[in-house]
Amino acid sequence: MKKVKILLVALSLGFTSLGLTSCDTNFEEINGNPNNPEEVPMSTLFNGTNRYLIEQTRNGWWSARISLPWMQYSAQNIYLDEDRYAYRDAGQAQAGWLESFRAASNYKQIIKYAQDPDYLKRYNYADGENTIASARIMLAYTFDNLITHFGDVPYWSYGNQDPDFQALDIDKFKTPVYASQEKIYKDLLKELKEAEAQLSASKEGIQGDLIYDGDIAAWKKFANSLRLRIANRVKAKLPEANDHIKDAIAKGVITQNAENAQMAFENSSANGNPFWKMYYTGTARIDFFPNRTFVTLLKGEKGTFKKVDPRLFKFAAPKGMNWAEYNKGENFWYSPDIDNDRKRGLGMTKNNLSDYVGLPYGIPNSLKAQVEDYFKFNLFSPDVLNATRPEIFIEASEVNFILSEVNGWSQAEYVKGIELSMDKWGVAKSDITTYLAGLPTANQENVLVQKYIALFMQADEAWNEYRRTGYPNSSILLMPGAQGTLMDGVTTYTFTPQRSGNVVAKDIPARLRYPALQQTLNGKNWEVAKEKLSNKDEIDSKLFFAK
Repeated sequence: MKKVKILLVALSLGFTSLGLTSCDTNFEEINGNPNNPEEVPMSTLFNGTNRYLIEQTRNGWWSARISLPWMQYSAQNIYLDEDRYAYRDAGQAQAGWLESFRAASNYKQIIKYAQDPDYLKRYNYADGENTIASARIMLAYTFDNLITHFGDVPYWSYGNQDPDFQALDIDKFKTPVYASQEKIYKDLLKELKEAEAQLSASKEGIQGDLIYDGDIAAWKKFANSLRLRIANRVKAKLPEANDHIKDAIAKGVITQNAENAQMAFENSSANGNPFWKMYYTGTARIDFFPNRTFVTLLKGEKGTFKKVDPRLFKFAAPKGMNWAEYNKGENFWYSPDIDNDRKRGLGMTKNNLSDYVGLPYGIPNSLKAQVEDYFKFNLFSPDVLNATRPEIFIEASEVNFILSEVNGWSQAEYVKGIELSMDKWGVAKSDITTYLAGLPTANQENVLVQKYIALFMQADEAWNEYRRTGYPNSSILLMPGAQGTLMDGVTTYTFTPQRSGNVVAKDIPARLRYPALQQTLNGKNWEVAKEKLSNKDEIDSKLFFAK
């Protein structure tokens, strides 16, 4: 009977098994089943699931091929169709869907463990309340990421018995309904508020916590900050969101980089940063590069800032290197006479702006030969392609930009957000001071464009912000139908999206289509969900929070 239940719940959501990895445990052996895993310490399962979730959503298939190029932080020189919105259903939409539901299923199992007195006694846990609360926070993060990609989804809640919340409960619901985005958002805000209140520094912490090392006060700020982010996103649609904004701020949010919610990684092929792994492990690939749009913005050639942003040199390496030269480490920076000096092996200088051009975005296949030689544009910097670079759940710079917005586009939080972002990336204090001098005054556009810059490598949230606000707008981003330019500054092309589903997009996609497997495994409820969308199950159907 147990195996039958496992298979049914897996099939209804579109997954069959879960293999997690962590630096401490082989999850493929101990947790081969997402719904009834072999009994393990809940701290092991919690920490492994947190790592698994961030690895699977920041790897080469999820954000790297969807939001990172769509928001024009990166561009590809091989699979050009993907940059033009022709993403892969199985490799991308379905992968993100199933990995997220696998993680959610584990968080539910963790809560079940933490509520079982016999289990707690067997593993010498004094108390399970803080683990329950932390799992609720991570469930909120997980389901928020699902609904911002797809729309209505099957949903499960710890604290709400709404009849539409049927996911992960095969005893009752073999084919779960898709709960509405509105209901889910309301419950996410409720769950985060209750989880923050449930956390107690007087009770046992989370053993081996890879995010905050068991710091309950930090977990409280994480919950409040995540609630602030979500409430700010939906405040135009849910009137009660404004009360959540005020309450979350009053209870304390992340305001310093030391408080960032992030997952650390190790300098190893097994436990390195997932983006770094694309370049250095397995069938290593070198086909993702800094986007010309983003590089041009940071050079001050687009937008309202009109000055060089020192983060440019933290995000991108100068052009002109092959992969072996890039990885030498010494003499990293190249000189103004890049083509000749590279051949002669001369030492290089750092901040020559002509060495920063970026890979043009959205180019047609007919021009592919023009971008196959990556000497002509930039690799990501070693600060980005770093095995130990943390991946962020939410950080202080983003929170400060939200605070600026809710305080009427306040100057102080706007400046603080920029400063925190630069400091996180290791920009020199003198360069920060120089950049902030004469900074354009805070207003909607300036705050949101700086927020966009700060969300580099957190592209899912940047995509959310674009759909909510329309920023950055076409004065910065290359939009469908607009004309782009190759690295020579002369050759032009028109950004023409590929057909995706039944749509040729006229804007950045509003969502992903549901994985095709859902039509087979949960077809009746998929039909209901797609009919609630403005253009059915297509990429231009706007989501609940969208402008």
